[in-house]
Amino acid sequence: MKITDIKTFIMQGGNRNWVFCKVETDEGVHGWGEGTLELHEQAVESGIKTLATRLVGRDPTEIEKNWQIMYRHGFWRGGVVMGSAMSAIDIALWDLTGKVYGLPVYKMLGGAVRDRVRAYTHAFDLRGAKGAVDQGFSAFKTAGWNVEIESYYESDVVDALHEKIKSMRDDMGYDVDIMIDNHGRARPSLANRQIDAIEEFKLLFFEEPVPPDNLDAMDQIRSAGHRTDIATGERLFFRYGFRDILHRRLVDVIQPDIAHTGGISEIKRIAQMAEIEYIKFAPHNPNGPIATAASMHVCATVPNFLILETARDMPWHDKVQTNPLVIKDGYFELPSTPGLGTDLDETIFADRPFEPDLERDPAGRSGSWNAEDNSVNDV
Repeated sequence: MKITDIKTFIMQGGNRNWVFCKVETDEGVHGWGEGTLELHEQAVESGIKTLATRLVGRDPTEIEKNWQIMYRHGFWRGGVVMGSAMSAIDIALWDLTGKVYGLPVYKMLGGAVRDRVRAYTHAFDLRGAKGAVDQGFSAFKTAGWNVEIESYYESDVVDALHEKIKSMRDDMGYDVDIMIDNHGRARPSLANRQIDAIEEFKLLFFEEPVPPDNLDAMDQIRSAGHRTDIATGERLFFRYGFRDILHRRLVDVIQPDIAHTGGISEIKRIAQMAEIEYIKFAPHNPNGPIATAASMHVCATVPNFLILETARDMPWHDKVQTNPLVIKDGYFELPSTPGLGTDLDETIFADRPFEPDLERDPAGRSGSWNAEDNSVNDV
């Protein structure tokens, strides 16, 4: 069996564009992958096409060798764009190989260590939190900052977060797990005040308190002695990018994204690195259906797994799948069919073409916002 083509598709999935690839073979077996990278979709598409030139004509079931060829043969290594391109192809190779051997991906990874995979979704406010629970979820994540606060005093940020989480706990009690995503917007002293303000509400974790670039800044969070678990990892790439933060035990929960960090092959290795440091594994995944399926298969096999993110605010998530993944009572059910257990309806792509960022956001501020003095701020 040989790879004959690696095709790319960009689909507008709702609040973001999804980047898919399809690996085709001379025996008619195919595999789907995803490398969705919001705001950089066309760059990833070009990356997939570049990597395809190294793989066409090769055996798709030689997954590890193909991974090494993609990573090493280009001399330049790493980075989120090529990492996302690699991820898409790697996921597709696992899907395809599972179909060749008639096995679900989690079986090829050593078999499941759990019967189902716990998931959480997003909630901007109390109304959204109630909606998540109504959908059957027992956990949700909310933002550490109110997006509309463009002119603020730092005390407003802390007080607003305390009041939001308090209202959620007062209304929903403690049977539902709450997580906070700070999107790396704060410096350490402010992030520490934010965490102090919500400690009483017993969160599952506090995500990306500070930007991911400076581990000494993360150490200031760790050294503060918070009782709340700290999480990060969506903007770290490949096992090499996780080495120091794991070995220094600067977090309690690590959150690699399967669509950016090298696919199924690499995220499994990162999970194992975290396991020996007694750090939980909770993949970042606000992505489309293929990245979600791939993440779910890995989570089924990881002993130190905690919970999996999924974006359920996009109806096209299910509509583009010919046989959608099943979520019941806030858990993904493990599929028994070969590969990822789902497939995509290519006819949908034509109805949902790529939508450039400026069409969705004429101000050109997607992924950021400007303060009152017109300076650029993080999301």
